[in-house]
Amino acid sequence: MTVSVGGPGQILDPAVVRSFVRAQVAGLDLAGRSLCVVIPDGTRQCPLPLLLEAIGEGVGGRASTCTAVIALGTHAPMSDDAVAALVGSASIPTRNHAWWDDGTFVHVGTLPGELVRELSGGRIHESIAVRINRLVVESDVTLLVGPVLPHEVIGFSGGNKYLFPGLSGQEMIDVTHWLGALITSAEIIGTRGITPVRALVDAAAGLVPGERHALCVVVEHVSGGLESLSFGEPGRAWADAAEVAAETHVEYLDRPVARVLSVVPERYPDLWTGAKGFYKVEPVVADEGEVVLYAPHITEIAAMHPRLNDIGYHCRDFFLAHWDRYRDVPLGELAHSTHLFGAGKYDRATGEHQRVHVTLATGIPEDVVRHANLGYLAPDAVDLADWTADPDALVVPDAGEVLYRLR
Repeated sequence: MTVSVGGPGQILDPAVVRSFVRAQVAGLDLAGRSLCVVIPDGTRQCPLPLLLEAIGEGVGGRASTCTAVIALGTHAPMSDDAVAALVGSASIPTRNHAWWDDGTFVHVGTLPGELVRELSGGRIHESIAVRINRLVVESDVTLLVGPVLPHEVIGFSGGNKYLFPGLSGQEMIDVTHWLGALITSAEIIGTRGITPVRALVDAAAGLVPGERHALCVVVEHVSGGLESLSFGEPGRAWADAAEVAAETHVEYLDRPVARVLSVVPERYPDLWTGAKGFYKVEPVVADEGEVVLYAPHITEIAAMHPRLNDIGYHCRDFFLAHWDRYRDVPLGELAHSTHLFGAGKYDRATGEHQRVHVTLATGIPEDVVRHANLGYLAPDAVDLADWTADPDALVVPDAGEVLYRLR
């Protein structure tokens, strides 16, 4: 059973949010049991202090232990100061998901090749070892908390995605991201229902022992307030929230635009995360158009994935045509590369063609940008007034969460 409050276009009063969350958590059987609360990192806009405070009130000291873990996936770990800002005055002890440490994980099973082939629509055939942060396995109850948004790999984020890839071993991260790349970001982003990637994620979640619930929220993009909350079994709570997000986090244009200026906010500290400013607008850009990612604060591609500086950015078909050269590169990195390059074509006679040109107006040095196979523009050359006055341009402030589609 799922319980929800709010809906598209609503902004819930914080007192209503607090009361709803407190009541749902108070209804859980937590007496003498351990509770793990899984939360997003700072790259997701979410009023976590309010939610965590209400969760703490709902727990009310009944649990033997209560720990929050930040579902980093393979994002950079958050500093103590950043964690303190993330959770605010909430009193739940919070830790990073230490994905770089093999001791973090426990193996919970394997998805057999036949099942993987079926769920992936025949795109992937190998079995997948399923590992997850041991805190989830060793806790009696797990509560997944976070926003639901259009997502370039899975369709809509949230729900069991906070386990895989949020707290996942590299195997599931690589396969799910590469599956999304094979389908392509432009095809899967904002797709309602169970996509092939979510089917794999849900199958992996089914191998994880313990009792699980989810608090899935939809955040109003401009104000940061909450439009809706859904609490219950992770799959159902996610589905309810995704229906709201599909109404409020997708904007439709009547015609394609020639160019887009995506103003990337500082919550995305590198290109690995800031590339969302491209994913969310790619569907509305005309062929041979351009997306400029304006982010002077971004100074590197990805500290956690330094090989991207050498691999650069290419389309899916480029990698498939040169598989012997790239087969040892983690599939998650190849997937990120294709997502930012966007829908393109490659053949040996004419080479690689990018449907939409991607230009970085960031703090990343020009030689690094061009070596990575992307366009470069000095950040101080961006004239916001010029962009705003251009009828064939779209300026997206605070880019990365709202998806743009053609009507």
